[in-house]
Amino acid sequence: MSTAPMAPRANLQAHRDSHRWPLPQVVEGLREILGARLVAYLGGVKETRAVRQWIEGTREPGSEVVKQRLRDAYYIAALLAEREAPGVVQAWFTGMNPQLGDRAPARLLREGDPEQTVAEVTAAARAFVATAG
Repeated sequence: MSTAPMAPRANLQAHRDSHRWPLPQVVEGLREILGARLVAYLGGVKETRAVRQWIEGTREPGSEVVKQRLRDAYYIAALLAEREAPGVVQAWFTGMNPQLGDRAPARLLREGDPEQTVAEVTAAARAFVATAG
């Protein structure tokens, strides 16, 4: 029995969750997969306390761009987490990726043009999932 038909459904669920969930829930899910330090990096803050405060709802990320970046990162992380352990997903986000010109996905998401980099990083994640396992 092939598992190929399952991937689009999981992909769709991660996409839905990233857009439908309230931001604190998205950040919590992202923290569970990537850890607080990497979420703080993606959110453009230095302290992991900010991540906890985002989850508690006592503080919000600084801008709409950052909020969308966290949603995009959750989608990509959840897509990878369907097949890989959190440690592998964390390594994927922080490691040099040949499909991304040997740049780290987390750095691209944080520093790049959202219109372009989200599509590039998502494509790299899909390629990784397709070749995993």
